[in-house]
Amino acid sequence: MRVLSGIQPTGRPHWGNYFGAIRQYIDLQNGNEAYYFIANLHALTTVRDAAQLRQNSHDAALDLLALGLDPNRATLFVQSDVPEVSELCWLLMSGASMGLLERCVSYKDKVSKGLPANVGLFTYPVLQAADILSYDAEVVPVGQDQVQHIEVCRDLAQSFNHHFGETFVVPKPRVLEASAKVPGTDGEKMSKSYDNAIEIFEPLKPQRKKIMRITTDSRPMEEAKEPEGDHLYQLFACFAEPPALAEMAAMYRRGGFGYGEVKKAIADAAEQYFAEPRAKREELAAQPEKVAEILADGASRARKKAGEVLLRAQMACGVKG
Repeated sequence: MRVLSGIQPTGRPHWGNYFGAIRQYIDLQNGNEAYYFIANLHALTTVRDAAQLRQNSHDAALDLLALGLDPNRATLFVQSDVPEVSELCWLLMSGASMGLLERCVSYKDKVSKGLPANVGLFTYPVLQAADILSYDAEVVPVGQDQVQHIEVCRDLAQSFNHHFGETFVVPKPRVLEASAKVPGTDGEKMSKSYDNAIEIFEPLKPQRKKIMRITTDSRPMEEAKEPEGDHLYQLFACFAEPPALAEMAAMYRRGGFGYGEVKKAIADAAEQYFAEPRAKREELAAQPEKVAEILADGASRARKKAGEVLLRAQMACGVKG
């Protein structure tokens, strides 16, 4: 099975990114042909600083490699290093209807909130479709909020195939586990947008302070509490082994504990869970030439496949004879 997904380099990954998506991407590299790219062209719709975009892209590569992406089992590359995708995007855009793109939630949400929406955001789903179709991807792991964009990709592929003959593999979305919704420091879903995120690789002391400041209710220590639905318990569950989690649940139901104990347990468990990736990231950060080599090799492999698909599409629609 050929799998593809992209990660926007718009900031450092947090716990929600990892448990909600990255961990599952990494699992999918086993036994599949996997392509993962750093979506720097997509990031241009919001990041308007060249140095920041370059640094974010490099950091994204470090983060993914440190968290377990294996370049020997998956193809990792930077989106802009495969220009064939942008050319395929135009072929798809020439047949994309305005109505299809106007219905996309990412665009509609910004417009409804009075926020500036550029042409890049409007045509974002077409470039995303080109990203997917360039590699004959069969499965695209996404969150529920991105399913609509995969449907747009399917519509564009099927329309092209209808007009010009069978050219593209029509992909299917694989919706990532809804159970992986990770609460932030305010108890709401963890998100950079809500300023409630705990970054995976932020320094340990500031991270621990952030954890200790997580919002809690005012129930007295002696009161028994139901663990299910409690955001501190949910955070601990992300990291804890079953015996430790069962012990924490029993403590909740007994009562007689302070939330500070739970926060300390979360901080300790998170530090241990990400200790190996932290060490690996530091090692990779000291070898920028190695990271550049991995990305260059990934781009070379990606271009080979994308070139084959682009030529197939060019021949089908008549821009090449």
